[in-house]
Amino acid sequence: MLIVQKKIKKNKLLIIIGLSAVLTGCATPPPQNKSDICEIFRENRSWYKASANASDKWGVPIAVPISFMYQESGFRHNARPPMRYFLGFIPYGRASSAYGYSQAKTPTWDDYVKDTGRLFASRSNFADAVDFIGWYIDKTHQVNKVPKDDAYRLYLNYHEGWGGYRRGSHQQKAWLLRTARQVDDRARIYQQQLKGCEKELQRGWLRRLLFG
Repeated sequence: MLIVQKKIKKNKLLIIIGLSAVLTGCATPPPQNKSDICEIFRENRSWYKASANASDKWGVPIAVPISFMYQESGFRHNARPPMRYFLGFIPYGRASSAYGYSQAKTPTWDDYVKDTGRLFASRSNFADAVDFIGWYIDKTHQVNKVPKDDAYRLYLNYHEGWGGYRRGSHQQKAWLLRTARQVDDRARIYQQQLKGCEKELQRGWLRRLLFG
């Protein structure tokens, strides 16, 4: 009887390990060409649909959340801040609870879930993450009156929070101002690139199959 129980436990463990491997293997890898939004969406067609849905829902240009993701996670679904070490080798936690494509921190993500009612949303899911960024930008527009296409000031709000931005906490952070400018520049480039390929991306899969 004991041998049978051990075999059952072993089989359960193997199933769990197998499922974990499958789930890991199914995770979408980062795009090969992150600097071209057309190539990003060609590689991941569902990402364009999710981004377009978020754009329609929140009134945010598609290029802005994608530029945020480039900066925050490099499009890695499980990105998180590096582990901190005491004395160089004793781990004692990460700098923050930021996680996933959007690098949303746990309290802010919880606010998003509560506000939208999307109880099963996940930070490691692209569609949920891009919707979160759209939500945050919409809130930033409401709270601090920042235009939804002003990626520079939107990113400063995203990084410092609405209160921090109002207090001007970003003003003494030259590195952050440079980063926000890079995010803004990239959003402009993405937006220009998108003009050249959006019609192609909007075509349904059957039409692409029949007509190329």
